[in-house]
Amino acid sequence: MKKGTAAVTSDETIEKTIFALLARRDASASICPFEVARALATDDAGWRALMGDVRRVAARLAEEGLVRVTRGADEVDAMSAGGPVRLRRPK
Repeated sequence: MKKGTAAVTSDETIEKTIFALLARRDASASICPFEVARALATDDAGWRALMGDVRRVAARLAEEGLVRVTRGADEVDAMSAGGPVRLRRPK
């Protein structure tokens, strides 16, 4: 994956990174949104700046049925407050 800064990271790049990271895991495994952001950013400030975009893209993918966003065992909106979320393949 090509690294970039938050200013030039497109939704398409974020989406491709989500799917690439999920593909590297077992079918039942999950990833954390910060893993996506860190794969795309060149520094600490960069990945932190990407977190809102990663969660927004994950929320859209969940609405489209392409990923599941979970907090514990519950499916949640990626943009909702309440703690960390995980991204998973759809059932």
